[in-house]
Amino acid sequence: MIRKPFFYTTIAALILVIPFLISSARAGQVVTKENKSQAQAIIQKEKGLKTPSAPNTVAVLYFKNQTGQPEFDVLQKGIALMLMTDLSKIENLQVVERVQFQALMEELGMGTSGLVEPGTEPRIGKLLQARWLVGGEILKVKLESLRIKSDVTDVPAQNILGQPYSEGKPQDLISVEKSILFEMIKLLKIEPTAKEKEKLKTPCSSNLQALMALFKGVDASDRGDYILAAEYYEAALKADANVCVARGAIEELQIKGLISGKKKSADFLRSMRDRTSFTNQVSPKDATEREFAPKDVIRE
Repeated sequence: MIRKPFFYTTIAALILVIPFLISSARAGQVVTKENKSQAQAIIQKEKGLKTPSAPNTVAVLYFKNQTGQPEFDVLQKGIALMLMTDLSKIENLQVVERVQFQALMEELGMGTSGLVEPGTEPRIGKLLQARWLVGGEILKVKLESLRIKSDVTDVPAQNILGQPYSEGKPQDLISVEKSILFEMIKLLKIEPTAKEKEKLKTPCSSNLQALMALFKGVDASDRGDYILAAEYYEAALKADANVCVARGAIEELQIKGLISGKKKSADFLRSMRDRTSFTNQVSPKDATEREFAPKDVIRE
């Protein structure tokens, strides 16, 4: 006969792990008190955690900007978000929620940047109950080119399966991400269906301005600046009405009462859309008043 304490402990552990396994495509972008509570509980029970029970679970870490140029910091969460969104299209693959990962990083003292310290990846993988970890770096290889390098790690074996990478100009971000994505899927030995393969070819957006606004919105949300986040999400939708995540993110902010339901003026949104680029660094202090120079805008 099963003892009640053991039974309840087991159920509690399962309840704590399950939220990590929800596909990021269905998750929001706001780190809630519930996310933080779950992260705290996981950390407290760290010693009792076993190897991941779900065989096809992947966690995507943020990509560290190693270029020495702060204007590319926006890609740290941006590239991860693109990969999470794409990997979530594979039904047989469970993707750790971005907000749950973000909450865990904050509870571990990594701050809102969410960057994992070197050498701590095995621990992060165990805490997230992920079979595989995906992360990487953003490197400068030429005057106008970037290299996005990824590490695909088998957590239980603590073995790097491969390091797919791709190079291109900042304007080539969409094709660079897709190149890494399909190499990554090969390393994981997951065979998507024909329908899934077609979905995987569809980018989060084919509009670079929309992507940059989206990425800035996610980061602003993590910093608790929900009004600024909504402005960036609206700007992303103005640039591309079909950009991934943005519409749901705005609705989430409204439902949670973090912003009002009123839309910004068309002129302001058009301004946000036209001025969004890699080099627009916005601080919480001057976020709503920053003026952007024409040279900052990347034209497609």
